[in-house]
Amino acid sequence: MKRRLLAALATGVPLITAAVYLPTASAQPSRGPASVSTPVTCSPQSVQAPAGTKVEKTTAVRHEAGTVDVPEVWPLPADHVDDVPAFCDVTITLTHPGAGDHAKVRVWLPLRGWNGRLQTIGGSAYAAGDYGKGLANAVKNGYAAATTDAGVSTYVDTSWALNSDGQVNAALLKNFASRSEHEAAVIAKEVIGSFYGRPASYAYFNGCSTGGRQGYAEAQRHPDDYDGILANAPAVNWDEFEVATLWPQVVMNQEKTYPTPCELDAFTNAAVKTCDPLDGAEDGLVDAPERCGFDPRSLIGTKVLCAGRELTITAADAVVVHKIWDGPRTPSGKKLWSGVPVGAALSGLAGTTPPDADGNVKGAPFPVPAAWIATWLKKQPSFDVSSITYSQFTQLFKQSEAEYDRVIGTDDPDLTAFRDSGGKLLTWHGQADEYIPTQGTVEYRKQVERTMGGAKKVDDFYRLFLAPGTPHCGLNNGSGATVDDLGALRNWVEHGKVPRTLPATLRNASGEQITRNLCSYPQVSRYDGLDDGQGATTATATATAAGFRCALPTHH
Repeated sequence: MKRRLLAALATGVPLITAAVYLPTASAQPSRGPASVSTPVTCSPQSVQAPAGTKVEKTTAVRHEAGTVDVPEVWPLPADHVDDVPAFCDVTITLTHPGAGDHAKVRVWLPLRGWNGRLQTIGGSAYAAGDYGKGLANAVKNGYAAATTDAGVSTYVDTSWALNSDGQVNAALLKNFASRSEHEAAVIAKEVIGSFYGRPASYAYFNGCSTGGRQGYAEAQRHPDDYDGILANAPAVNWDEFEVATLWPQVVMNQEKTYPTPCELDAFTNAAVKTCDPLDGAEDGLVDAPERCGFDPRSLIGTKVLCAGRELTITAADAVVVHKIWDGPRTPSGKKLWSGVPVGAALSGLAGTTPPDADGNVKGAPFPVPAAWIATWLKKQPSFDVSSITYSQFTQLFKQSEAEYDRVIGTDDPDLTAFRDSGGKLLTWHGQADEYIPTQGTVEYRKQVERTMGGAKKVDDFYRLFLAPGTPHCGLNNGSGATVDDLGALRNWVEHGKVPRTLPATLRNASGEQITRNLCSYPQVSRYDGLDDGQGATTATATATAAGFRCALPTHH
């Protein structure tokens, strides 16, 4: 499977890389438990196996202070984290008797300056855990850090999915869905207590994308594991959105039209220009993509310069873009899921191959949904997803719901036990997310509100923030767009300071840095210019966050 993806998608490596989330920083607020004087010995820990598991192996390796080298894991290159203090790397290998699995839990323990907290790092795509960058950054900021590989493989290697008889490996899927994440929390807490002679004062989970889904799974299924869960751009509703994100490929194949990246960008740029002012600020950010009424047909006949060639946008191009933005529908027109948000990079899911010798192109599907459909639904890893018709797409969507919702859907809206445990859940989701439609997270939050008595009651323990113009996991990823999300969560958990806004630095469509306060859903940002010294009725990119206020949308 991996070789097939490598061959078919070599030109898409930059896009795949952009979809893989690696945390680059962990908050370090000034208040909290005093740092702990830690032991200097680093030796294998004796741990009690979590229920239903057996400990196969325990190792401990001391790492001196310095640089942590992060290995190359395709599609990501090797990386490193500097100035990491000395730590003990404890690895516990678990198995579920009879399942034949081998799930590793890694716990990195600072030898000095532990801040008394646990931070568990989630995974990305089909990788259940972290390969070192998130762990190292957590240790660098004083945390004991943990992660698990769930006994599966790397980001887009799904060779573990099927048994030798061609059936789904239910044990490994269960590990990947939620079981191993809970067991990692149990193991990490036990290792920390044994190593430092006292338990962690607070336990946090930190993840985006697959890691975000894992955080929601913890809140839904294991509400006592963490005091605070930071779960961004969460891949909740997995069984539905994974199929839904193949929709752009199905549209291009069925319409036999493959717009170039330049043409796709032309549609996106025109939509952003049209809908940017809706929040009162012409700053290159679309605050509410779902309310953008830009009609792609308005670009028919427009000339686009692309790699030295002049292209003309056609009616067929406009149909493709409209269908991608609109989202999956049945052949009779019933809505199945949200589409790619207006303002997001369309080439993420509507990728194409370079022209061949005759100038022909084909669709280049993003590997995560392609693998889900080929491997878990068709149970044929080499299945050609380009053959899927509109009717077959609907059947696959319904099949995925029926077979996998209970296992990996991660969409249970009843968070009563998590609330009652005192847990706090904080999420931000980019409104230009090209891989996980933002509206899926919004709909989940609405379901929680309906289940648990309305927005005000839910706000007591669960806050959602939408980030205009932000791509998939696009904050704190080294792009210059930042937010102190973990710091806000810590202050909420440890000091009761409710995060009503999240101060953030965003990047607009021109790449400029913009300061904004992200609003707690369902509030949205509106420019009034009263406090930023501009005194204008319409803001530009130079307007400061002080010129905006959070308010309920008029349609709410």
